[in-house]
Amino acid sequence: MSLQVEKLEKNMAKLTIEVSAEDFAKAMEEAYRKNKNRFNVPGFRKGKVPMKMIEKMYGAGVFYEDAANSLIPDAYEKALEECTETIVSSPKIDVVQIGEGKPFIFSAEVALKPEVTLGAYKGIEVEKAQISVTDEEIEEDLKRQQENNARMITVEGRPVADGDVAVIDFEGFVDGVAFEGGKGENYSLTIGSHSFIDTFEEQLIGRNAGDTCEVNVTFPEDYQAKELAGKPAVFQVVIKEIKEKQLPELDDEFAGEVSEFDTLEEYKADIRKKLEEKKTEEAKNAKEDAVIDAIIADAKMEIPDAMVETQQRQMVDDFAQRMQMQGLTMDQYFQFTGQTYESMVEQMKPQAERRIKSRLVLEAVVAAENIEASEEDYEAEVARMAEMYQMEADKVKEIMGENGKKQILEDLAVKKASEFVVSQAVEK
Repeated sequence: MSLQVEKLEKNMAKLTIEVSAEDFAKAMEEAYRKNKNRFNVPGFRKGKVPMKMIEKMYGAGVFYEDAANSLIPDAYEKALEECTETIVSSPKIDVVQIGEGKPFIFSAEVALKPEVTLGAYKGIEVEKAQISVTDEEIEEDLKRQQENNARMITVEGRPVADGDVAVIDFEGFVDGVAFEGGKGENYSLTIGSHSFIDTFEEQLIGRNAGDTCEVNVTFPEDYQAKELAGKPAVFQVVIKEIKEKQLPELDDEFAGEVSEFDTLEEYKADIRKKLEEKKTEEAKNAKEDAVIDAIIADAKMEIPDAMVETQQRQMVDDFAQRMQMQGLTMDQYFQFTGQTYESMVEQMKPQAERRIKSRLVLEAVVAAENIEASEEDYEAEVARMAEMYQMEADKVKEIMGENGKKQILEDLAVKKASEFVVSQAVEK
């Protein structure tokens, strides 16, 4: 394998990677072995057709795609190891040359880590936070706890009202035909939550338990299921049960049930303390954000679009993993919210740009101030991770390897840089 690096404008580069003709021939043989059972040629038993005969019948390039797909990942990884530039995006791959008896050549367009010219990063002026907790905020917190501890009581003798939970069976139809995902049984729908599309929930108000009714709605134009977007739909709904919240009294008994305290006054004092701690932490984070934003504004850097796009996709992938841990697929999430993968990626763009710029300026501060994470810092971080994942520290180290250790040390140094610039800030 050989590599050529051509630097392009706006911190982009083109890597041209060449794989030997011998390795390409081996990949072609492997592609043939993997796919030969798919071809039917008169006069030959299935799976026994010679490679040259298949190429003659179906074209010389019949195995090119599989051969290329098997070569590119490994060749690209080797190119990254050889390349002295820091690559910060997924590659855009193009095949340059492919053919029998020739080296296989492909290019990978990538973003390179931008250089950062720091402006001011010490003595940044920030507003001093005023931390106080009002009686109204304590009451709001109490009401939330009251709501969280409410009981759902089945009601009789009155119709559905705003705020109720209606237990329903439903099935949706577009142009008289039931559509996928439009049916549910014993679904608990909170009226006024706007979790269902259009005016679905409002049309249940005034209906009684046992009623069967039609609900007419129109799907949004940007609905994630393209075949339903903008179309009117009719739902056949059976109201099986109506429930309402029964709130507990805010008294000493309530305090004893939801907390470690015997009286409501003691519980309120604890709420005040926790709100003060929360506001203090929020003020600390806001100060850090303000300092870093000021450093970013005074720094110079050119962020390649491909770097931002890679960060956006990574953020969506991270979100998908969190959803999966909660038992929800992204398809289900998109169906519930009406979003699409593309709209979510676009929504992430400002946050992705800010995350990239923040990391870059802090890495520049690390270099400017010769900040390093120590072996003790590393051991402490490994111990924290081991506790979080309920693993032995040595096992965590084994899984991470040397590359993982290097990344942790870099992350810890960046964290120290953040603490340094915040400590140098001036509150006014």
